[in-house]
Amino acid sequence: MRQLKKWSAVTLIAALTSAATLLSGCGERSRSDTPFEVTNVASPAAPGSMSPHLAVTPNGKALMSWLEPAPDDAHAVRYSILEGAGWSEPTTVAASGGWFVNWADFPSVVPLAPEQWVAHWLVKRAGGTYAYDIALSVSDDGGIEWATPLTPHTDGTPTEHGFVSVFPWSGNIGAVWLDGRKMPPDTGEAGTPDESGKFGGMTLRFARLGDDGTILEDGEIDDLVCDCCQTDVAMAAAGPVVAYRDRSAVEIRDISVARYRDGGWSAPLTISDDQWLIPACPVNGPTIAAEGQTVIVAWYAAPQRDSRIKVAWSQDAGRTFSAPLLIDADSVSGRVDVALLASDTAAVSWVGKTVDGRAQLRMRRVTMAGDQGPIQVVAEGEYSRSAGFPQMVNTGDRLVFAWPEPGEPRQVLTAFSMLGDG
Repeated sequence: MRQLKKWSAVTLIAALTSAATLLSGCGERSRSDTPFEVTNVASPAAPGSMSPHLAVTPNGKALMSWLEPAPDDAHAVRYSILEGAGWSEPTTVAASGGWFVNWADFPSVVPLAPEQWVAHWLVKRAGGTYAYDIALSVSDDGGIEWATPLTPHTDGTPTEHGFVSVFPWSGNIGAVWLDGRKMPPDTGEAGTPDESGKFGGMTLRFARLGDDGTILEDGEIDDLVCDCCQTDVAMAAAGPVVAYRDRSAVEIRDISVARYRDGGWSAPLTISDDQWLIPACPVNGPTIAAEGQTVIVAWYAAPQRDSRIKVAWSQDAGRTFSAPLLIDADSVSGRVDVALLASDTAAVSWVGKTVDGRAQLRMRRVTMAGDQGPIQVVAEGEYSRSAGFPQMVNTGDRLVFAWPEPGEPRQVLTAFSMLGDG
């Protein structure tokens, strides 16, 4: 019963619900007002586990991957599928020493098609702490056997390559990541600057790969982005849309998106209005979900130390976005996720803190029209900045949650909420 001691699943409605909403309860509740019932489910991840990642299989089941310790100071990428009310026996994708293991930059296992799955993790290379490469492995039999890892980048520089988003792309494998090839090498050596005699900053790059790992297309999406915020990609009607934390020459680090169309990526479009001036990385990336023409992006910002969670909607596959909507500003810490529930409704999750410093995994519905349901607390427990990032996915019949519980030993925990007709 250890799982219930710290981050216990609850269905508390936050006091932030307005008095008007509370007094209007004489009639039938709208779909955005009905609270979710959250059910804890025993986690398949062992004590010591960290870095959960959730995906949805082509047949509509939640797949969770994570890192956990392996013998000889190594680590393993493992995954499990939620079958009914419980998780399947965990399967190991790969295990080795020499990996880059970090609370903010985590591996994934993503089923792109029934038989075509892709996993990624990060491998250290000679150099400093932040010299590491992306290892990407393909399975052609639905996650049973995995091919020898390859890398989607070919620069060979001892710099950072991480914060990867893997996605299906017209029958091929898509990947977007933060790429440090233009930065000073993390080796203590002088390195080679560009033709102007200067080093550049972190960039956002992509690759489209075939089943055999052949790089069919690759390139740069943005030449200056935030150094260590997560990226996210969703497939809209017109193609992939990537959301990321951008970076201006004067250190404004707001949220931008780029769309792939007509054989190339569009110029970045900044969709947030925060004007967050911060000469450092907040380690707090955005999240995106899409279906057809509908796209929603959620993010965290804290300009002038005024922390908030926001979302913005698009009705034209990411070409334009609505004015941002404020979701929460009550002691929030970010770590956002978003899942579409219908063409005009989404669930947003994030981490907040109580007055006594405990962590809360919070969630609420929001519609394209701006209507918002009550804030619910999915789980509550110890707070640690380095614990990691909660995850949430919609499998069609339920919302599935995974979050890293700090402590000794730390462990990934899970829960779900069944979705009704409304």
